[in-house]
Amino acid sequence: MAKVAKRVAKATEAFAGKANITVEDAVKLIKGAASAKFDETIEIAMNLGVDPRHADQMVRGVVQLPNGTGKTVRVAVFARGAKADEAKAAGADIVGAEDLMETIQSGKIEFDRCIATPDLMPLVGRLGKILGPRNLMPNPKVGTVTMDVKTAVEAAKGGEVQFKVEKAGVIHAGIGKVSFTEDKLAENVRAFVDAVSKARPAGAKGTYVKKVSLSSTMGPGVSVDIASATAN
Repeated sequence: MAKVAKRVAKATEAFAGKANITVEDAVKLIKGAASAKFDETIEIAMNLGVDPRHADQMVRGVVQLPNGTGKTVRVAVFARGAKADEAKAAGADIVGAEDLMETIQSGKIEFDRCIATPDLMPLVGRLGKILGPRNLMPNPKVGTVTMDVKTAVEAAKGGEVQFKVEKAGVIHAGIGKVSFTEDKLAENVRAFVDAVSKARPAGAKGTYVKKVSLSSTMGPGVSVDIASATAN
C-alpha cells in the first residue's frame, strides 16, 4: 500500500499546476506518470451541457477508434441458423438463443458486447433488467441489432467503442493503453471527441462540450484544451 501511495503522490505532484493543456502534452504527461505493473487504460471523460433525463438531450453513439482500444472484447451474439454460423465465423465468443438467455439469467455474463438479430429481440427483451444497467442491451442505434452480424462482430473486436451519457451529463470511455504511442493515443482522443461532438442532440442548448479530461487507470486526471481535442 505504501508503494502505491508513493506512486500516486509522485504522479499528483507531476500534474500539479497543469490544466487545459494540449492533447499531446496530456498524453505525454499521463504516459510518463503511469507506473502500475500492468498496461493501464487511458480513459477520457467529457462533461456535456445536456440533461439526459430529457429524451431530446440523450447522447449515445458509437465510434471506431483508428488505433483500436488495446482491449480484448468478448462478444456474445443472439442468433440462429446461418446467422449463428456467420457470427461464429466472424469470431464471436458466445453464440446462442434460448440457451444464451438462460445462461445470462443464471448470472453468468462473460462478455463485453451483446449483438442480436432483429428476430431474436423479443427474446433478448426479457433480459432488459439484467443487460440494461450494464449497458449491454443490443440497440439498433449503435448497430448491435442487425442482420449483418459479421460486420457487427468484427467492429466490436476491432476497436469500436460505444458511448452513452450518464445522469450527470458525463461520458466515460477507454481510448487506448499506456503502451500505445503518443501519436496513436492523440489520434484516438480526437476521433472520440469528434464522434461525441457529432452526436449533439437537438435539445442541447448553449455550450455542448464543457470539459475534456484524460487519465490512466491508476493515475490522476488532467483537463485538456477543448480546441486541441477537436482540432483535425
